[in-house]
Amino acid sequence: MQLTLADILELPSLRGGEPEVVCAGPMDQPVRWVHVSDLADLSGLLTGGELVLTTGQALADPARRDEYLPGLAEAGATGVVVELGLHIDALPESVRAVGAALSLPVVVLHRPVRFIDVTEEVHRRIVAEQYAEVAYGQRVHEAFTALSMRRASVDQIVSAAADMLDTPVVLEDLNRQVLAFDGRGMSAAVLLADWERRSRLTAAGAWTACPVGPYREEWGRLIAPRVAADARAVMTLERAAQALALHRMVEQNRSSLELRAQSGLIDDLRRGRITDEAEATARAHALGLRPALTYVPMAVRLRESAAADQVAVAQRRVRMLDAIMHTVRAAGHTGLATTRDDGLIEMVLAPQRTHTLDEVCAAIRQSVMRLDGVDDCVIGVGPESSRLVDTVGGLREAGHVAEVAMSMPLRTLPFHRASDVRLRGLLSLIRTDPQVQAFAETELAGLLAHRAKHGDEAFDLLRRYLDAGGNKAELARTLHMSRPTLYARLETLQRIVGLDLDDAESRTSLHVAMLILNPAGQT
Repeated sequence: MQLTLADILELPSLRGGEPEVVCAGPMDQPVRWVHVSDLADLSGLLTGGELVLTTGQALADPARRDEYLPGLAEAGATGVVVELGLHIDALPESVRAVGAALSLPVVVLHRPVRFIDVTEEVHRRIVAEQYAEVAYGQRVHEAFTALSMRRASVDQIVSAAADMLDTPVVLEDLNRQVLAFDGRGMSAAVLLADWERRSRLTAAGAWTACPVGPYREEWGRLIAPRVAADARAVMTLERAAQALALHRMVEQNRSSLELRAQSGLIDDLRRGRITDEAEATARAHALGLRPALTYVPMAVRLRESAAADQVAVAQRRVRMLDAIMHTVRAAGHTGLATTRDDGLIEMVLAPQRTHTLDEVCAAIRQSVMRLDGVDDCVIGVGPESSRLVDTVGGLREAGHVAEVAMSMPLRTLPFHRASDVRLRGLLSLIRTDPQVQAFAETELAGLLAHRAKHGDEAFDLLRRYLDAGGNKAELARTLHMSRPTLYARLETLQRIVGLDLDDAESRTSLHVAMLILNPAGQT
């Protein structure tokens, strides 16, 4: 922090002179340098920000004394210290009146002091402060350059700024939604409470803030809400904003910052790093999730056509997520979303009472199915909850339901719950168990051996027979085959399988085994 006139008057070298402020003025302005002179005209020697020390020789001449202070004020001096006794015994009343009118601080010393001691002490502190500022600036530059070089995350850049300033720092977008923050010990529930309103009310400058992004293309603001604007705070936020802008340029083909922030929150909740409901809702609401009576965990599973490369797949999934979130917002709802590496889109929906969940999910499926490269879409829904923490815990069930629903023959429902997937849902949970896999291999041993030698014809016939529930007449109709021909083929199939196909328990066992080995029902 730069020295001010008030700071200098407290120095031991000046305190011995019994200083007295005789002309009031701003005492908190920074002093850039100390100049000692008895010249009557200093306009050509000062550049602004100096404190002038004088023995008052220029004030001893009645003809020119009233021009002395206006000349200093015009030259940019921050104040004048006059030592009494050598040339004048008291400050003339006319000079006091001029100083008061100019609001230029004038201090008189009633005892002599060594001006050399004053200048040495002040200049030593000024130089030390300047060196400290240069060293701090170098440290800030090196820190954020290193973060940019190693492609640090947005959270890491924001945390670095908070560490340097030792205060909370928040990154928001142009809609005042929080993209990232570091509370520096302050809970999110307190820091982010009613954030959008507070941010708009303090836009006039009550907080130290810096725009983020290229000139006239700003996309956010970096804010230190508990720090008054000073050189260090401004420099730190500006350098952090540059690092964030560079990060955005590097990551421009990846998911948006909003999605990253939402994904980070969902991941924190899923992994138990956030267990407090107040903190969870504060962070979620700062990301745009409006309060709701209940929150709904949802998972959208897509069947996609093959793409040329992974970049095309990533771009397509970004478009899918954009379509989903646009549909949700167009219906008047809000949500948090994240995309998994396998393409599953998870979302916490905050629905409004004016729409049913069927309508929302139907609209989502319709918007996604319009996109190129999407062959099918199913939505799984987990248990609703009034607590956001519990709702995120239900995303696992929603994802499981969506995964199973995608393998079901008929997917006409707007969404599926655990009660809709039934046996397939159970089998999808246990199908990786070695004992379950051994059961399926044993049950279908003869058929699998035949399939390896002769192809899928017998395997496909059994699948269709089981899907028809053992109804031979219905199977003959769907296969466009005469009954005698079908009966002959079923007898051959029965010998291959080694079980009575007319027995209900045998058919059930075979059906379960086929679902374990072939959950999607494909040959």
